[in-house]
Amino acid sequence: MKGCPMAVQAYILIQSEIGSSESVVLATRAVPGVLESFEVTGPYDVIVRCSAESVDDLGKFIVGAIQKVPGITRTLTCPVVNI
Repeated sequence: MKGCPMAVQAYILIQSEIGSSESVVLATRAVPGVLESFEVTGPYDVIVRCSAESVDDLGKFIVGAIQKVPGITRTLTCPVVNI
């Protein structure tokens, strides 16, 4: 196992209020730590790819920044694993 710490990446699946997915994408793209943000179809309206220094920082980022974006009703976080 390597000794150097790596940044944690995750995909955040977002459900938004009806008609707000475009504004959610634009708002999340402006959040530091967000690498990409896209409108999608299906059970989720927006998918965000983000990066944080640690799992703890990822949690703080989601609660402190992403979930505060107006129009977001629910999030599901999928951390990236390197197997």
